[in-house]
Amino acid sequence: MSERIKIADELHRKGYSCAQAVAVACADLVDVPKEFLFKATEGFGAGMGTMDGVCGALSGGLLIAGLKNSSGNLDNPKSKGATMKISKAMLTSFRTKSGAIICRELKGIDTGKMICSCPNCIKHGVEVVEENLR
Repeated sequence: MSERIKIADELHRKGYSCAQAVAVACADLVDVPKEFLFKATEGFGAGMGTMDGVCGALSGGLLIAGLKNSSGNLDNPKSKGATMKISKAMLTSFRTKSGAIICRELKGIDTGKMICSCPNCIKHGVEVVEENLR
């Protein structure tokens, strides 16, 4: 288990959402303060606050991907395609590991059968960041 996964798990146990736990645990990969990552991902938790959206753990990881890969060039935005390629790889890997990407499906809200727990989603969220943003 990587150090980032351990940190993310500790943060989640402390009360961070899945998105916050992944993003803050991966802060060392980007030049952004942890407080900003915490604030920026707050609305992504619980499937974007509704359980109908993408899992927060994946969303937090995707935020890190954008921050890591984007050129940040407002006048000549050329990094979008490369970042979307990374996002697609992360989403595909997360789906393979977790069984779905939508929070309500992962938690079995409609079926009564949980596919993947929040702690495991967080683990997978950090793993896909580490796999794709070396």
